[in-house]
Amino acid sequence: MAKGKKIGDFRLNEFVVYPAHGVGQILSVETTEIAGTEMELFVISFAKDKMTLRVPTAKATAVGMRNLASAELVEKAMKTLKGRARVKRAMWSRRAQEYEQKINSGDLISIAEVVRDLHRNDEEREQSYSERQLYEAALERLTREVAAVDGTEEGEASEKVTGILISRAA
Repeated sequence: MAKGKKIGDFRLNEFVVYPAHGVGQILSVETTEIAGTEMELFVISFAKDKMTLRVPTAKATAVGMRNLASAELVEKAMKTLKGRARVKRAMWSRRAQEYEQKINSGDLISIAEVVRDLHRNDEEREQSYSERQLYEAALERLTREVAAVDGTEEGEASEKVTGILISRAA
């Protein structure tokens, strides 16, 4: 397959977002026989996680795979981070479930909301283990996509996001 060839909404070698795993890169498209049926699959690499995922090309959009966010959407996500944390008074288990759903939705704004709501400054109360895990998962997804959209390293994107979170508290 030629570099940059378009299949549906996606191109070879471009970065995409898979809801349950975050940012990955389409390496190739392969045809495989599964249960007697020929199937065309995207081969997506998540280098940071040392994982390869195969997604049927016909089902890619249906499972929530999408192109990287636009620069405008990233800017909107950064504005979301600047807002006040909205923490509901529901039990932690219910809130944790909602946060998990937002992270796995793949929606950049929802992920930014989780980061904003779970961010703690050093002088604030301690986070529980599960709260910290959700925060770090959301932060990683957000910074990976910001880095891919901006064409920068993850460290730079992390500094950008953290800078906004810290300035919000000041």
